[in-house]
Amino acid sequence: MPALSEASDGDLLTMAGSEPEAFGELFKRHSRSVYAYCARRTGNLDLAEDLTSVVFMEAFRRRRKLRLSNTSALPWLIGMANNVVRNADRSLRRYRSALDRIPVPASGASSEEDTISRLEAQEALARSLKAISALTQGEKEVVLLVVWSELTYSDAATALDIPVGTVRSRLASARAKFKDSAPVTSTTITQ
Repeated sequence: MPALSEASDGDLLTMAGSEPEAFGELFKRHSRSVYAYCARRTGNLDLAEDLTSVVFMEAFRRRRKLRLSNTSALPWLIGMANNVVRNADRSLRRYRSALDRIPVPASGASSEEDTISRLEAQEALARSLKAISALTQGEKEVVLLVVWSELTYSDAATALDIPVGTVRSRLASARAKFKDSAPVTSTTITQ
């Protein structure tokens, strides 16, 4: 049996049924990418942390049933993150008024500099999300996966469960909409 750090994602999922450490290695490999995707989709760094946890809890629950069609588990995890974010967005819309009345708990002993950096990242994410708001939902998903998360067209197609040609056409449509406006760029996400 190869060392966990050298095992493929598929092998790690297979081993995770009896060795939880194997799933921990998958988390180590892909949690930053899933977190960055959730942060870009929501524009909220705290919510992105929560959603990343939900993605990996769900992935752990499904670990025995899944057979990867790709060598990497990342497209599957990003696809799951896409669904988790969609569900969270739906829930947030329903309960926004109730959540606004709940005071935000003070964070731990974070420094002022970390707080400022986090707020700046949050503002940059909000501006980026506003920039892509003119896109259709399908175009947004493709831009987030291909442009921001740097997935290949094939991996984005796997994550969204759509044909590669659809990924290409949605990206072309999104690019055409931004042709005369400022480019949508990736924002550095720090956890």
